[in-house]
Amino acid sequence: MYHMKTAKMICRRSVMAVLFVLALSVTFQSISGVEASTIHNWLKENNIYAIDGQETEEDKDGLLKRMGLNFKQLNFLSATPTLVSAEEAIEKPLTLEELDWGQYPTHTVHATGYTAGYESTGKNPGDPSYGITYSGLKVKRDLYSTIAADINVFPIGTILFIPGYGYGVVADIGGAIKGNKIDLYYDTVDDVFNDWGKRTIDVYIVKKGDGTLTEEELTQLNEEESMQVFRQQYRGNEE
Repeated sequence: MYHMKTAKMICRRSVMAVLFVLALSVTFQSISGVEASTIHNWLKENNIYAIDGQETEEDKDGLLKRMGLNFKQLNFLSATPTLVSAEEAIEKPLTLEELDWGQYPTHTVHATGYTAGYESTGKNPGDPSYGITYSGLKVKRDLYSTIAADINVFPIGTILFIPGYGYGVVADIGGAIKGNKIDLYYDTVDDVFNDWGKRTIDVYIVKKGDGTLTEEELTQLNEEESMQVFRQQYRGNEE
């Protein structure tokens, strides 16, 4: 009778242990993504249960204790790094140049850079018209910057996208800016030479101007909420 009770107890504890291991495997796999086969091999390697059913009574008695002592070792199974590229790990926002500009007509121009200073305009700070464009607006380097053009080609208010520069809004003219020439505003002479120089480039005509441009219109363009993700790289000395 005693041996029968002992056998039943061992059988019952064995079943409970197996069910516990199965529940542990399913739970751990659902949380960590570690395959059940990996856990199975780890249990064998750490003697959580014996191979081929050759468990001793001592094995069964110490099963839960050994599982408790070794469970922390399972942490390494879920700590294996996932190898992904930087582009996959962090979704990099598009630059303006990466947008689809094919919907807009292009125009080939010779583009130079200018500043509000004497070297470009013959005016110095303190002059009432220093930094004031033909349209009456103050020069600005921003997401939408003020540029000069021949208004017979690009009327005041025309919006161009200039690759490598950004959006340019025609607000000014210049004595040497005739025909297919445009002049791009920069804050400093160093910016002109370092960031642009002289280029022959295809620009995209986003909107043809009607000959007028107001401060409110330019501000609205630059503060358009959906465009703020692109704005900081063009803010110049205003940052």
